Amino acid sequence: MPKVFITRRIAPEAIALMSQHAEIDVWEQEKTPPRKEFARRLTDADGMVLWGQDEVGGELMDAAPRLKVIANIGVGYNNIDVEAAAKRGIRVSNTPGVVTDATADLAIGLMIAIARRVVEMANLVPKGGWNMWGPMEMLGMEVSGKTLGIIGMGRIGTAVAKRAKGFDMKVLYYSRRRCPVEDALGVEYAPDLPTLLRKSDFVSIHVPLNKETRHLIGAKELSYMKPTGILVNTARGAVVDQKALYQALKTKQIWGAALDVTEEEPIPLDDPILKLDNVVIVPHIGTQTLETGIKMSMLAVQNVVAVLKGEPMPTCVNCHLIGKGQAR
Repeated sequence: MPKVFITRRIAPEAIALMSQHAEIDVWEQEKTPPRKEFARRLTDADGMVLWGQDEVGGELMDAAPRLKVIANIGVGYNNIDVEAAAKRGIRVSNTPGVVTDATADLAIGLMIAIARRVVEMANLVPKGGWNMWGPMEMLGMEVSGKTLGIIGMGRIGTAVAKRAKGFDMKVLYYSRRRCPVEDALGVEYAPDLPTLLRKSDFVSIHVPLNKETRHLIGAKELSYMKPTGILVNTARGAVVDQKALYQALKTKQIWGAALDVTEEEPIPLDDPILKLDNVVIVPHIGTQTLETGIKMSMLAVQNVVAVLKGEPMPTCVNCHLIGKGQAR
């Protein structure tokens, strides 16, 4: 039987499906396998199910002469050298769609958490900081009725827009392509990024990380935001210049930020942004729900099974780069 290396524990349902088509080798530990161990386990692997935090470049691919497919668990796949894979005839897939609801839920949750100072206030309770606040003390801001600016109106951006409508928010968006269902969603297109930033009370980021989007939000862009503006990032950390964000938060240039992602993950404990009260940071939990874990695991395995059976992959991201007859 073909052999498949799985770099983290995945859903039992997905393991059961994979076992019907291949001999499986699962790395049971929570941290990424050491590079030598990674390479050793790939030596005779035909396929790999890869957790999105594990990096794979050409060197590891060369250690796996039989490797035909890398199924990444995650929407983003910047942890894989996709072009290097294509040159070696290795197909790469991701898991879009199934992460939409979980990530959109978290974006709204973070929006509320920072606006209502939920984490800051919760941390006061065990310290004896519970007081009967006066009407103008320890004030947060309401979410309902405000303007939400969405950067990137893909699946997740659209899902966030739908949820925002439940809070009677006005939704603006800026994206490479105009949304074909603007009227149905009740959203308004911003002609450029500065316009969106100037008009929005909340800004939520939903773009992939690539050369064009790295540091898309920097000091200049933050200067366009309202002093009461709040930035939410559940996309990729490097879309935001974190040093510029720190300065904007420290000087109260903007009101607050809520991040599921940071430029360096895990974020160093000595990073000064962690000392600020007007930021909420959670450890990249956008897809960490039971339902999404199962769906992502199943879709990744389905991509591997498709390649092993010589069938089209559900979500291949580099098949167009692989010439006819070049795939392993």
